Amino acid sequence: MTGNHKLSSIVFTLLILISHAAAGQTDRHTFALGGKEFLLDGKPFQIISGEMHPGRIPAEYWKHRIQMAKAMGCNTISAYLFWNHHEASEGIYDFHTGNRDISRFIATAAEEGMWVIIRPGPYVCAEWELGGIPPYLLRNPELKIRCMDSHYMKAAERYISRLADVLRPHLITSGGRVLMVQIENEYGSYGNDRNYMEALKVIWENSGIDVPFFTGDGPTTYMLEAGTLPGCAVGLDSGSSEKDFELARRMNPGVPVFSSETYPGWLTHWGEDWARPDTGALLREVKFLMDSRKSFNFYVIHGGTNFGFTAGANSGGKGYEPDLTSYDYDAPINEQGRATPKYMALRKLIGSYLPKRAKLPPIPDPVPAMSFPETELVPLTSIWDNMPAPIHSVQPRPFEMYGQDYGFMLYATRLIGHKGGKLTVIDLHDYATVFLDGKYIGTLDRRLGINSIDIPRGESRYPLLEIFVEGMGRINFAHSMIDRKGITDRVTLNGMTLMNWEVYGYPMDEDFISALQPAGAPGEKPGIFFRGSFDLETTADTFIDMTNFVKGFVWVNGHNLGRYWEIGPQTRLYCPAPWLKTGENEIIIFDLHKTTPGSIRGFPTM
Repeated sequence: MTGNHKLSSIVFTLLILISHAAAGQTDRHTFALGGKEFLLDGKPFQIISGEMHPGRIPAEYWKHRIQMAKAMGCNTISAYLFWNHHEASEGIYDFHTGNRDISRFIATAAEEGMWVIIRPGPYVCAEWELGGIPPYLLRNPELKIRCMDSHYMKAAERYISRLADVLRPHLITSGGRVLMVQIENEYGSYGNDRNYMEALKVIWENSGIDVPFFTGDGPTTYMLEAGTLPGCAVGLDSGSSEKDFELARRMNPGVPVFSSETYPGWLTHWGEDWARPDTGALLREVKFLMDSRKSFNFYVIHGGTNFGFTAGANSGGKGYEPDLTSYDYDAPINEQGRATPKYMALRKLIGSYLPKRAKLPPIPDPVPAMSFPETELVPLTSIWDNMPAPIHSVQPRPFEMYGQDYGFMLYATRLIGHKGGKLTVIDLHDYATVFLDGKYIGTLDRRLGINSIDIPRGESRYPLLEIFVEGMGRINFAHSMIDRKGITDRVTLNGMTLMNWEVYGYPMDEDFISALQPAGAPGEKPGIFFRGSFDLETTADTFIDMTNFVKGFVWVNGHNLGRYWEIGPQTRLYCPAPWLKTGENEIIIFDLHKTTPGSIRGFPTM
């Protein structure tokens, strides 16, 4: 840590302590792990927590969402922090702008009288891209994650030490509201290196984090044996029966056990029906937890949105399963922050356990939402009119090896020898459009296991083959997380390995989009950007309907709303009011397939 960084950290800590004093928080509380219960100021304390993720919610709405959780009966807010959200580029950290301002998030919870649980990773899962691990690490071809690999641990220790500077003033031991910090996440589902888990705990302690720690694992013997640590509270994902709690107490005695993830909803992948878990079963589970005074955390009480390129993916029995842009999760508080019938049922149930004459706070007024009229979009330009300088590669390599983490990449080569036949992209990650001599041939799709296509014989002497690859969400769970993007192995034509490629990177980041060069007539070759504008007299949240487009991304006033895809089930993208303005609003859409103009509309609901 540099001298300047130490000085700024000390100044920041003093400012936080002064703010605690100004807010009347000079009375210190204590929080400890009893033999079976959590102890707040020496007395048994039942944590009733609602999980939400600051990185998935515009900072302008943090207060509203926290108030919503409080009105449902929660006394605590649990928050995953995403390492790659705070260290997007190696060694460059952001804990202070927009929805990365963790200090502001915790302070907002404190203002509402809520306690806070921090779940900082370095790995979190959370259906977030690569489980929160920064993809720049994947540039090392020898990388091993979630273990004592020196490259990984050096980066994780640097992240933890920087985040610890932000958290220390907010710990309950410093007069703040942070009760506990999680060590890793569901490690027993992944590996068995207890040295790694212990090393993370030591790094946190050496960084001045002196509150209790906990782990979180599924309620099975092997997961708890591999994932728990002596002296750390045991979180269960989920703890839904007395049998689960008894098992955890046997596996790690002498510490409290709680349900660190009680699931009121579930995730949804592209191409599936919306997940809609049974509310009756949830209410029975919560009643069991309330009756037995067990602590628990709703995962999630409010999901928010996977803006930009942040949505993750799974890789289970169905193969590659990318997650939606919406992280509504069928949670009690929906994506736009409104109370659902599930919310009302949980509020009634939890409220029934209050002391006589005590009442839950009133439910906050909903955030306004609006529609806007149909807006026509016209072609602006294309990827073909905005080609960056190429990089020559003897064989194709993944995005990361070219220093690019997200977006798209064009791989182009001339066909020598075979001029047509069966084209195979070995280990395509994840979706591609294929062109021969400028003509669209078809698509490849990892999700469907489609990695080959028949191409006609090219008409030119050395036909130009172009493969435009979209990197979708990186896998965030289990054993396939080393998920580099692009063409990760090689390309063959009738079994012949194709050599000598020109590779063009399209990161589709803010700088790239703002630098797009308009074209007179982009033509009929897919890969077109469309532009439109709509005027607003006032701003409110809205959902932009994308049913007239096929697959791509949407930017509103420069903000990336995320991915849309005609396969659904999501057809509308959430656009929060803070990203809109009175007067003219610009919308840019990049579509992989559509070549003709189309229209969008705004709706007040999903």
